[in-house]
Amino acid sequence: MAIDKEAIKFHIKGILEALGDDPEREGLKETPDRVARMYDEVFEGMNYTNAEIAEMFSKTFDEDAPSGSSEMVVVKDIEVFSYCEHHLALMYDMKVSVAYIPDGKVIGLSKVARIADMAAKRLQLQERLGNDIAEIMTLASGSEDVAVYIEGKHSCMTARGIRNGSSSTSYTVFRGKFEKDFELQSKFILQVR
Repeated sequence: MAIDKEAIKFHIKGILEALGDDPEREGLKETPDRVARMYDEVFEGMNYTNAEIAEMFSKTFDEDAPSGSSEMVVVKDIEVFSYCEHHLALMYDMKVSVAYIPDGKVIGLSKVARIADMAAKRLQLQERLGNDIAEIMTLASGSEDVAVYIEGKHSCMTARGIRNGSSSTSYTVFRGKFEKDFELQSKFILQVR
């Protein structure tokens, strides 16, 4: 699915009119085009399924990780942003931490950050984002043993409604060995918090 920039331009112009402004005034003339280009960039992940993202970022190294180990690889504090699907509001100051236990191969470290970034470039819920990252990591790394921790702020809470600027939301996903091994969960959480 490709993002329809022409439709975005048309509708942004309509939104500007609905707000009571003149989309032809100097400061707004190019706004529909700028928003369409921005949406094409910030929602790039909507063009791909989780499986397609995994395939894009699945470069692994077979010789670098023993099978059967309980040692985890952790990439923490990956900065991402996304947009809440309920209000199209920015989810910001988001930090994603991902751990996995290699199963005979390791994935390139930059690929972990790229997976988190691409999954965030969708209309999202923080909970779905965590689950998407976990699923993509499983597909890309070949390991069922994945943990994801996300903490971030939501402008639908900080800039509108309750306007609580200090609130943040965290979400954790545990898959495979992480699901039932509380010691492994604790080890992960201690590393990422």
